[in-house]
Amino acid sequence: MQQVNLGMIGGGTVGSGVFHALQLNGPLMASRIGVKVSLRKVAVKAFDESRPYAIPRSAMTTDWQNVVRDPQVDVVAELVGGTTLARAIILAALELGKPVITANKALLSAHGEELFAAAQQHGTNLYYEASVCGGIPIIKALREGFVGNRITHLYGIVNGTCNYILSRMKHEGADFAAVLRDAQVQGYAEAEPSLDIDGHDALHKIGILASLAHGFWVNPKHIYVEGIRAITRADIQFAHQLGYTVKLLGIIKKFERHGPQARRRPSGNPAAGSHIQVSVYPTLIPNKHVLAGVDHVFNALFVRGDIVGDTLFYGRGAGKDATASAVLSDLADAALDLKFGTKHRVPPFVPHERKGAVVSIDEVVSPYFVRLDVKDVPGTLAKVATIFGEAKIGISSVIQPEGHEGASVPLILMLHDAPNGAVSSALKKIARLPVVKSAPVMIRVENFG
Repeated sequence: MQQVNLGMIGGGTVGSGVFHALQLNGPLMASRIGVKVSLRKVAVKAFDESRPYAIPRSAMTTDWQNVVRDPQVDVVAELVGGTTLARAIILAALELGKPVITANKALLSAHGEELFAAAQQHGTNLYYEASVCGGIPIIKALREGFVGNRITHLYGIVNGTCNYILSRMKHEGADFAAVLRDAQVQGYAEAEPSLDIDGHDALHKIGILASLAHGFWVNPKHIYVEGIRAITRADIQFAHQLGYTVKLLGIIKKFERHGPQARRRPSGNPAAGSHIQVSVYPTLIPNKHVLAGVDHVFNALFVRGDIVGDTLFYGRGAGKDATASAVLSDLADAALDLKFGTKHRVPPFVPHERKGAVVSIDEVVSPYFVRLDVKDVPGTLAKVATIFGEAKIGISSVIQPEGHEGASVPLILMLHDAPNGAVSSALKKIARLPVVKSAPVMIRVENFG
C-alpha cells in the first residue's frame, strides 16, 4: 500500500487531536482510500506543554522549518493558529510544492486570496475544511456537492460560544453576564471572550463561505459585524412572546436592488457583477424554523441552492475531535491527489465573479424588533410613530407589556421591511425624544423568505 508522510505544525488542542484520531482510525482510513497516512514529525512550541492527548517525545521537534523542508514530508498540516507565523509556514510549504492543510479561519479570512494564488502558482493545493464549523463538512459541500448550484442564501449559526450563551439565556431566563462567566468556567468561552461574543470569529467563517459560494474574495472589512453583548434577558423574553428565538446569525444572500439603483445595475446583466449581503448580527428567527432549535455549543448551516433547494448541516463546530475529523478528511483528499498525481479534482477556490461586491448594511432590507424604554405618558407612541412614518417605515405591531412600573416602561415595536439605514436614522431621532429614557434596542428579523 502506498504511503503518504504527514508533517504537522502545532501539537496543542487540535494537533494532538489529529494525532489521536490518526492513531485511532488511521488503519480504517487507509483501508478506505488505499493510502496509508504516516505521521513523520510534529513541530511544537515546547515538549512539555499541556495537551489533551499525549504525543511521544520522539515524534516532536521545536523547529517547524525542519518539518516543512524535510524531503520525506509529503503533506504539511498547519495547526498553530494566528496570522503571522502560520502564513510564513504555509507559504514556505507551498513554495516547495507541498499540499497544505489548515484549520486557520483567521488566516484565510485575512490572507486567503494570497494563499490560494500561491498554491496555484506552485502547482499544489490548499485544503481548509477544518477552518469553518469543525466537524460539519460545509466546505466540501459547497465546493463539490453543490458545484452545479448557485447559492442564493446561506444562514449560519457558526459560533458555539455565542449559541451556548443565547440558548441558556432563553431556556433559563439568565442574564448575559452570568452565563458568560459560567461559559468561561466550563471552557466554552475564553478568559478574554471578545473574539467570540463580538462576532469576529463568526465573521472569519462567514467571509470564507461567502467567498467560496460567490466566486470573489470577500474582504473582511466589508462584512458588517455585530456581537451579542447588548442582548438582554428582556429582549429574549419579549422575542419569545412574539414567536421568535434570538441567534447570532451569519447571513449570505444574493442582493436584489430596487428602484433607481436597480435600473443602473440590472440584476439580469452578467457584466453588472454579483452583489451580496454578508453580515453577522443577532437575529430574531421564527420558533418554527429549524435553526431556532439549534442549542448550546452546536453549529448549523442552512443553505439554499437554485437547483437543490433547502439543505441543512448540523454538528459540533469546534473542539479537538470535531476539528480533527475535518483535518482527516482533508488528509484523505491530499493523499488521493498525491496517489493519482492530480493537483486537485475540484479547485479549492475559483475567482470567477470578477465584479462581485458586498453591499453596505445600510442597503439591507429586513423587518425589525425594536425595544424602547419610555416614560409612560400619553402621546409617547404617537411621537415615535410620527418619526417612523416620516421615514416611510411601517409598524406591524406594538406591545406595551403590563406589570412594568417605574421611571420608564418597555415599548416593543415590530417594523415592516425597511432599509437598515433608514431604520438606524429614525432610531437616532427617536433616541433624542424627551420621553425616551435610554438608547433604543434594534434587532433584525429573518423570515427566510
